[in-house]
Amino acid sequence: MRTVFTPLHALHAPATEFFRGERVPCFEKVDRARYVHEALVARGHRVDAPEVDSRPVLPQVHGERYLAFLESAWARWLALDPANAERQPFPSTWPIRTLRADREPSEFSAQLGVYSMDNGTPICAGTWDAAKAGADAAATAARWVSQGERAAFVATRPPGHHAGPDFMGGYCFLNNAAVAAQALRNAGAARVAVLDVDYHHGNGTQAIFYERADVQFVSLHGDPRTEFPFFLGHADEVGAGAGQGFNLNLPLPAGALADAWFDALAAGMARIRAFGAEALVVSLGLDTFEHDPISKFKLSSDDFLRLGERVASLDLPTVFVLEGGYAVEALGQNAVNVLDGFESA
Repeated sequence: MRTVFTPLHALHAPATEFFRGERVPCFEKVDRARYVHEALVARGHRVDAPEVDSRPVLPQVHGERYLAFLESAWARWLALDPANAERQPFPSTWPIRTLRADREPSEFSAQLGVYSMDNGTPICAGTWDAAKAGADAAATAARWVSQGERAAFVATRPPGHHAGPDFMGGYCFLNNAAVAAQALRNAGAARVAVLDVDYHHGNGTQAIFYERADVQFVSLHGDPRTEFPFFLGHADEVGAGAGQGFNLNLPLPAGALADAWFDALAAGMARIRAFGAEALVVSLGLDTFEHDPISKFKLSSDDFLRLGERVASLDLPTVFVLEGGYAVEALGQNAVNVLDGFESA
């Protein structure tokens, strides 16, 4: 399978994050993409650099104000104090409920709270460049598929599916799956389905397309009553306005075994077939793996071969986009198992 990879991902390399209130080394680290790249090369998959600039697509899925903030954030952080080059900025206040987000404050840390859904998504000097390169990779894969490739894989980081129209979160800054879906629409696909198989609900992707009838969102994930992102991903979220009926959440309890997970996948795929999608984007989170350190499903490495085979049965032009997966040393094998399962089918 043709894959797109950029070494610019390594520019996003923050040292620490906040996890459950404690400052810890980052789970979302540079080695994630390195292991995936090594596995792709070892199994003979073609690996190319991005060749499409995603800037025309980005404002179609993200707000202009958010994009401007994200691109300028590190320079503004340094302008406050040159010593900030050795520090990571984190938000400390958020405009929840009765507080206002429409009047943007001028103070940097307050703006960071406006554009963040959590304090576990650290930025550093290279964050914008790495995230932008990932979006370019997603737009590139969408072009390849729209021009006749059966499938393509976006093997980049940071991930994207928690990034919403105007916020970052869950290690995500730009929503690569949404970029790919919008690029496929721009290239002529009348209906695009996004299938999110990450352990954590793709709240950002849902928010971007929630009121649209041309992009369907289907997600299998841990029950948000106990699992991040907690505040979205319930079964009663079915879309709104023109998007009514085009959003399907299939939450599963922590500890779910492979059989239950594949039953949910079958239900999601049935909805994709009924939707009449002309192209498919798979948010390929691999944190459903049984040994993932921050997730609680029980899929084995062989189950990822099955996942690829099942996705292939939809018989759609497909863009796979790497999302989560934090059992780092197994990530490459698990990712390429999905691709090999897809191709073998």
